[in-house]
Amino acid sequence: MTSYINWLLYGVGGIVMAGMALLVAFQEKLVYVPVLPGLTKSYPITPARLRLIYEDVWLRSSDGVRLHAWFIKLFPECRGPTILFFQENAGNIAHRLEMVRIMIQRLRCNVFMLSYRGYGASDGCPSQHGITKDAQAALDHLSERTDIDTSRIVIFGRSLGGAVGAQLTKNNPQKVAALILENTFTSILDMAGVLLPFLKWFIGRTGSKGPKLLNFLVRSPWSTIDVIGEVKQPILFLSGLQDEMVPPFHMQMLYAKAAAHNKECNFADFPTGMHMDTWLAGGDRYWQTIQQFLQKHVPERKENESLHDEKDPEKS
Repeated sequence: MTSYINWLLYGVGGIVMAGMALLVAFQEKLVYVPVLPGLTKSYPITPARLRLIYEDVWLRSSDGVRLHAWFIKLFPECRGPTILFFQENAGNIAHRLEMVRIMIQRLRCNVFMLSYRGYGASDGCPSQHGITKDAQAALDHLSERTDIDTSRIVIFGRSLGGAVGAQLTKNNPQKVAALILENTFTSILDMAGVLLPFLKWFIGRTGSKGPKLLNFLVRSPWSTIDVIGEVKQPILFLSGLQDEMVPPFHMQMLYAKAAAHNKECNFADFPTGMHMDTWLAGGDRYWQTIQQFLQKHVPERKENESLHDEKDPEKS
């Protein structure tokens, strides 16, 4: 019996050590995938290929990293709403251009697409700390522009981008009007057990089963579930029920946490939506849901209201 227990302990210890080695060596490569297999880091196309009106924008994050972005406009004088879009973890912003083209047409909006550090034409290496700085640099840039209505900036994040967007929205209640999350996870800690099932007993959030001995090793926890309850702006949750990457119950948990503290939360699910194609599988209802959300929470200001605000000294 003693020998059996010893072997059992050795086995558990081996699993823990293997998990620790995997986390230390490969976690950034699992979380951040700037280059898809078989492709290059560079952009396969630019907005010009889709005949979109855009400008290349170069930014500096607060730690000095040079970042690239595309600012795409519906038409040259379009003042909003302006959507600050944060992508998923794999590939670069060029791989989202077809979706953004339809977004601009259907929502009559502008879209700012940021390349995280290490992605596309941006310098540096991705990390939670760094990407948080990158997102802030993008928002600060938009907030200082004079060619858009800065009161109508909306954050839209999908998957990893939802975690980025939630943190940015919480940190900037005066600059962000609303938040849209699509197929976003509760945390990377919870996703570790989804990607590597044998780790679910050793890594995860506090409320899950097991001792969670390896949590301290995770350098990019992206704990959206801890952030979302502090977001005061209106939030729209878009969930693809066939999501093969992030279990849909993650979105349900995020919505429940947010709705307990925020009355302006809306949830919409799409029965055939998968992780990357919910915008396509959702059809007209997908775009109508977002359009109604924008019309309610970031309505277009009438011209006379804008003039009144500019002339009113108490509002300047």
